[in-house]
Amino acid sequence: MSAIAAEQPRDARAAAARGALRAVLFVAGLAVLWGLWEGYRWIGLRERWTWPFTVSNVNMPHIHKILAAYNQPLQPGGPPLRHYLYHNAIFTAKEALAGFALGAIVGFFLAVVLAHSTILRRGLVPYIVASQTVPLLAIAPMVVVGLGTKGVTPWVSVAVIAAYLTFFPVAINTLRGLHAVDPRALELMRSYAAGRWKILWRLRVPASLPFVFSALKISATASVIGAIIGETPASLEGGLGYAIVNFNQYYTIQPANLWATIIVCALLGIFLFIAVSVVELLVLKRAPEHVA
Repeated sequence: MSAIAAEQPRDARAAAARGALRAVLFVAGLAVLWGLWEGYRWIGLRERWTWPFTVSNVNMPHIHKILAAYNQPLQPGGPPLRHYLYHNAIFTAKEALAGFALGAIVGFFLAVVLAHSTILRRGLVPYIVASQTVPLLAIAPMVVVGLGTKGVTPWVSVAVIAAYLTFFPVAINTLRGLHAVDPRALELMRSYAAGRWKILWRLRVPASLPFVFSALKISATASVIGAIIGETPASLEGGLGYAIVNFNQYYTIQPANLWATIIVCALLGIFLFIAVSVVELLVLKRAPEHVA
């Protein structure tokens, strides 16, 4: 017991050191990106680069001008841009989370069904893969219009579009994880006459969790992209997709607003990715190999 008690403070200090190192690396990465942006901009303006795009104050505004835009009001006497983007990000986050949850559930249970049927797996997997080759911009209007005729509210249609991007990585990775079981453990379960249901929940699902969480981290960012793209045909006013379309109209005179919106979109995706990573850490910590 004393050895275990002595190891706990060391583990806590090691975890704190790793967290501090990650924070330092994150700040250093931001500084490097800032320097690369400003350096490329300075050289591009000096050399008058036009490929792959024309470097100008419109296409590549200063980083500090983009950050300053968050404190600028959109209209005289109105709230600053950060207030506007905050509410838009919350609106899009709700759609993305709904789509993420729906897509993850559909993808997981689809993988469970396919894992237990070779015929369905061979017949459906090619179509599941082919579904992801269709451009989302072509599908989004059809989903919005089709569900709109059934009385579905626009934000639900956007969530369905986000789910469309979410279910694929979850289904494919979960299917792979369900088949990544140790053959000896599988044979042992069968020797005790365990049914498919017990083998699934006591062996296959725990073994597939690393694969599932890898897919969920990918799907978390994909759900944000799906929600943003889906807001355009849904004509929703209040999301980041609407903000992008709106600021794109005034890009030549106020480019910093559009770049500030893009940064918020990226931060929303990063936030969901980190949230899934935290859940993964908590769940996998309770795995038998970590508890023993």
